[in-house]
Amino acid sequence: MYRGREGQWAFYLHRITGVAILLYLLVHVGELTAAMFGAKYSNAILEFFHQPLFQLGLLGVIGAVLYHALNGLRILIMDFTSWGTRMQQKLWYGVLVLFALLYIPTMIKILPEIFGGGGH
Repeated sequence: MYRGREGQWAFYLHRITGVAILLYLLVHVGELTAAMFGAKYSNAILEFFHQPLFQLGLLGVIGAVLYHALNGLRILIMDFTSWGTRMQQKLWYGVLVLFALLYIPTMIKILPEIFGGGGH
């Protein structure tokens, strides 16, 4: 079911997105901790993270959370139904389709904002 097939790719992506979400949360907690040292430090960090590269990173985090959540639902279906493991390949393709349907409009909305084309 897994070796070199869809299940293995789903597994790898699930682990990678989980680590990415963890790293984001660690950075976010550090950013919030800076607020305890005063507005000067907090504002400097927020200004640093407002650069386009970090904004693209946030778009990546949105994608990671979305994929991780959808694939997590696929894993639940596989674990708690009698038919889930038989359908795991189709379920993963369903995850990819749902991901694309939800993430592409998000990118279309957010990318212009990052590069100054969107009106706040």
